[in-house]
Amino acid sequence: MKTDVRLNAIVDPERANGRSLADLTRLVVAGGATLIQLRDKHGATRQMIEQARAIMAVLAGTGVPLVVNDRVDVALIAGADGVHVGQEDMRAEDARRLLGPKAIIGQSIKTVALANAAPLDLLDYVGVGGVYATTSKDNPNAPIGVSGLRDIVAAFRARKRDLPVCGIAGIDAGNAAPVIEAGADGVAVISALSMKSDPQAAARELRSVVDAALKARS
Repeated sequence: MKTDVRLNAIVDPERANGRSLADLTRLVVAGGATLIQLRDKHGATRQMIEQARAIMAVLAGTGVPLVVNDRVDVALIAGADGVHVGQEDMRAEDARRLLGPKAIIGQSIKTVALANAAPLDLLDYVGVGGVYATTSKDNPNAPIGVSGLRDIVAAFRARKRDLPVCGIAGIDAGNAAPVIEAGADGVAVISALSMKSDPQAAARELRSVVDAALKARS
């Protein structure tokens, strides 16, 4: 089944605005999130497993999958639906070997060269960026902008036309439409949902922007 990346909500304990990740997940899914990604760069392994299991309990019956950022071991033990790996994390080949053929595996892509080298037979989606500047992650690279995103999407479309692509970094309801217009199938966001006073309403607004831009593009 094709991974739905229209609204990839990244939940991170450092940017949860006082909420538990399970509660945050419940709210953003109610607002229209189509994929949840657990990211915790500094948490202990046991804590991450417990967080993943709590999120999985919230997601039960919704059809919305959970992927774990970086930590293949946590995804495996917690029974998550898959992982999202960066260029410095476990290779997609090794993640696939550990998690099996049904797992969702996403990968971060920053350049056309990486897009051309990505193992597309092993990937279910890619996250491209950072598109805009962001404060939610230390990123030494300058934003690629919408034009950079368009070039990378074109590289993927030339190799595998139906690969789901989501733009990432600095995206909110005010600037999401150009990301979709550039060819992305969705957006990955953190602060635009989790740091809002009403994450459910924020998710609903952002999902509406994405859906409208996808409809206009088609």
